Amino acid sequence: MSNSVDQIFVNAKQWLLSWFMPAPGWVIQVASSLINIFALLFVFLTLFALMSVLERKILGRIQNRYGPNRVGPFGLLQPVADGIKMLIKEDIVPARADQLVHFLAPILIAAAAILVLGVIPYGRNMTPFTIDGGILFFFAVGSTTELAVFMAGWGSNNKFSMLGAMRAIAQMISYELPLIITVLPVVMVVGSLTPDRIVAAQAGYTFGVVPRWFVFTPWGATAFILFFVSGLVESNRTPFDVPEGESEIVAGHMTEYSGFKYATFFMAEYIGMFAITGLAATLFLGGWHSPVQTLEFIPSYVWFFAKLSALLFVYIWLRGTLPRTRIDQIMNFAWKFMLPMSFTCMIAAAVWHYAGRGLRGWLWSFVVIAIVYTALSMLLDTQRKFAPRTYRFAE
Repeated sequence: MSNSVDQIFVNAKQWLLSWFMPAPGWVIQVASSLINIFALLFVFLTLFALMSVLERKILGRIQNRYGPNRVGPFGLLQPVADGIKMLIKEDIVPARADQLVHFLAPILIAAAAILVLGVIPYGRNMTPFTIDGGILFFFAVGSTTELAVFMAGWGSNNKFSMLGAMRAIAQMISYELPLIITVLPVVMVVGSLTPDRIVAAQAGYTFGVVPRWFVFTPWGATAFILFFVSGLVESNRTPFDVPEGESEIVAGHMTEYSGFKYATFFMAEYIGMFAITGLAATLFLGGWHSPVQTLEFIPSYVWFFAKLSALLFVYIWLRGTLPRTRIDQIMNFAWKFMLPMSFTCMIAAAVWHYAGRGLRGWLWSFVVIAIVYTALSMLLDTQRKFAPRTYRFAE
């Protein structure tokens, strides 16, 4: 791989920082941080605009209808039109709403979503802010989303907003437990909370063919699926978008928001989705490592965003395929299945590690996962709890 191509953005940053060389050290540090922040905002705001139009186009293709195709060539300027519309719309605030809380809620939720992007490694030497407890920082900052959702529901002084906020908080807290617990096996195996070290631990290939990604172990594959499902819930994506059930509570905690404030909520939801999928690629899919040894000449950041795009496509695919679930089904699934399986992944990872991390450990790890999954499937069998449906049609 050409090192100059792979490190082109790192070298560009160093070139920009060379302009500040006569300045004190703290000035260079501030300049470095600002460069990272503006780069993150540019990349992910662009990705947000692109994602907003591609999602509608893909859903249109899945549902056999037209997507956006009027604004610009192939409808690619639709995000620009949406942005202009949101900017010029009137900002309506309910008369009895808490003005300050209503105003701060979208700012807080967007800030939390953007901050967690700073600890993800996007390529070789391309982690914006390398800190020792990067994984801990990710979840500590990300958990403030629940506070912002509550502020939106409470500050709106609307029963539908409050009901939507309570639904959102209930499911987010319930699924944050399996989300965090499925990360613990990776942290245990690597022995570090730093995303860069987690990616480095997945370098290399078994027999020169199979990548040493954690997703290719029984505990890693199970943890990845659980993490991915929990990420769907945290992002309020279909089929877990019950806080925004149109037939029940209109738009959930965003009901009393309009204009740019509503757009900020919308943007934060997508950026949070980028952060969750980026962390999933980092923890289980080798981060920026190539899946094939012969393709390592391709720049590392290309591989990372390819994996990110693949996971985002699955998010869209599920939205266009699955119906919305009920809130009681979501909560039962979290506490009765997701949580026990998350703890099982920890035990299976420990078995895999102490059995030598080879074929023997792989098999024993698989046995642990299979036993618990079979037991839970038998205990939670829903076929016996519901009477058979009888369909009747008018003559």
